[in-house]
Amino acid sequence: MYAIVETGGKQYRVEPGTILQVELLPGEVGGTVELSQVRLVQNANADLLIGHPWVERARVTAEILRQGRTRSMTIFKKKRRKNYRRTKGHRQSFTQVRITDIMTA
Repeated sequence: MYAIVETGGKQYRVEPGTILQVELLPGEVGGTVELSQVRLVQNANADLLIGHPWVERARVTAEILRQGRTRSMTIFKKKRRKNYRRTKGHRQSFTQVRITDIMTA
């Protein structure tokens, strides 16, 4: 059984037990979060449910394992011969989750 879930503007293929690092989701470590934007679900008996755009009454629950930030990235801009240089840094926030259940009805 697997599902395709959309969160943070990206789509992920998930199965129960899958560990994902997604865009920041609200919640505490150890809590649960429900992902309701399910694009596709394949049941255990090989039935394929395709949403338009979402599968009705389908939910994916996940346990929050970690809230964190990625390593620092350097953004550097330069225009040659103009003495223009800009340096910035950026750290993206993320949530690490473990998929616990896929419900279809």
